[in-house]
Amino acid sequence: MPTRKQQIRLCTTTDGVRLAYAISGQGPPLVKAANWMSHLEFDVESPVWSHLLNELSHCHTLVRYDERGCGLSDRDVELSFESWVRDLETIVEATGVDHFPLLGISQGASIAVAFAVAHSERVSHLILHGGYARGRLKRQLDPRLREEAELMNRLAEIGWGQENPAFRQFFTTQFIPGGSAEQHRWFNELERVSTSPANAARFMRIFNDIDVVSLLPLVTCPTLVLHAVRDARVPFDEGRLIASLIPGAHFVPLESDNHLLLENEPAWQRWLDEVHAFLPAPPPSTDLAFTTLTRRERDIVELIAQGRDNAQIAAHLGLSEKTVRNHITSVFSKLEVENRAQAIVLARTSGFGQPGA
Repeated sequence: MPTRKQQIRLCTTTDGVRLAYAISGQGPPLVKAANWMSHLEFDVESPVWSHLLNELSHCHTLVRYDERGCGLSDRDVELSFESWVRDLETIVEATGVDHFPLLGISQGASIAVAFAVAHSERVSHLILHGGYARGRLKRQLDPRLREEAELMNRLAEIGWGQENPAFRQFFTTQFIPGGSAEQHRWFNELERVSTSPANAARFMRIFNDIDVVSLLPLVTCPTLVLHAVRDARVPFDEGRLIASLIPGAHFVPLESDNHLLLENEPAWQRWLDEVHAFLPAPPPSTDLAFTTLTRRERDIVELIAQGRDNAQIAAHLGLSEKTVRNHITSVFSKLEVENRAQAIVLARTSGFGQPGA
């Protein structure tokens, strides 16, 4: 999948921290709250993140950023949960977005919840994946759990920055146990380039004490909660807790072992379908080329924009593959495109490709 172009910009928080943010795609805005281990430039070409970034940029102007302490943002800074929420406020002001869906992944979910409650007039929809409202040390009063958490912090301090990835592989296996060797190598390297060993330990100590449980009932916007059933990084029950306390939240269990969904697993397509169905459809196309299509051709354009191949389109519409090919030839001629990739970009830009659209 070709990587979407992005523009990287910088802004400054009220306490003088420079934050890097990226804008990609076109259409209604979609803001992603930062999660740790991010790097705007490194992520966009990655075998772990690029499919998500590309898909979210198809029908939206995607805004994402490196939180303080990570990536291209300032690293030698004060870290706290409150400062991360303020960083999101700074990004929103810098980009000028007014009313938008907000996506929070992993610890970014708790930041998204806090922002959505504080700025309910700005968040239209809330999407939370693999998230938690309470950190590791807020879930159980068990001294052994505290010892285990501190051991992981020390592991980060000792091994995070080493050339030998053996220490980092421990964390990689928690995030993407089903990943390929290439994906594991990339994630190991992301850990090294995204933040320092000292910051990695500081991050985890703050994560352990996050507690936004009391804010969950105060969320007023439509909310979609997705969580992998066998998530090794954040327990499935933490996703269930979030969904149970946010009024009217829609909960989607995903059949996966991975904290971050990978492009080649069925759960990824389920995630996309649920997110597309949840978010408002973009405005109908105003491109005159689409008005020349027949109803059948528009049906086929919709399925092409969803990423279906000819065999899948034929099965869905009850047609032969030869008939589908003939229709596609006509569509390409009317839209004045040369290939499927160009047709997909044009169709998605014009509002096709969302289930239920």
